[in-house]
Amino acid sequence: MAQKANKEVEAQAEQQVGQKKVRLRVDQRDMTTCYSNSFRPIASTEELLLDFGINQSLPVEDSNGETGAEIVFEVDSRIVMNYFTAKRLALSLNQVVAQYEKQFGEIMLNAEDRRVKS
Repeated sequence: MAQKANKEVEAQAEQQVGQKKVRLRVDQRDMTTCYSNSFRPIASTEELLLDFGINQSLPVEDSNGETGAEIVFEVDSRIVMNYFTAKRLALSLNQVVAQYEKQFGEIMLNAEDRRVKS
């Protein structure tokens, strides 16, 4: 898999810079890591903003005394990118998820589809 990914990176680099041999050095010294279970895309004419954070379900009581839930999206990080980068990200994510599903099976987004029937 790693060899295939390297070839894809090399092909992208060749398209972008017009050269076959490009060395990629990743500098992670200032990297931060956070967990996200939700995101919110915000589109403008020039850029795409992606907010990442945590969805929290909180119990609430309305004026009639009925209980319900309120979802609070606590934004932790915002990534701003141009649409060229966004498209490359979308293609890369599609490839990664397809490889995962090939190995482990389809990811069910609907919680009811994942529930174990008893």
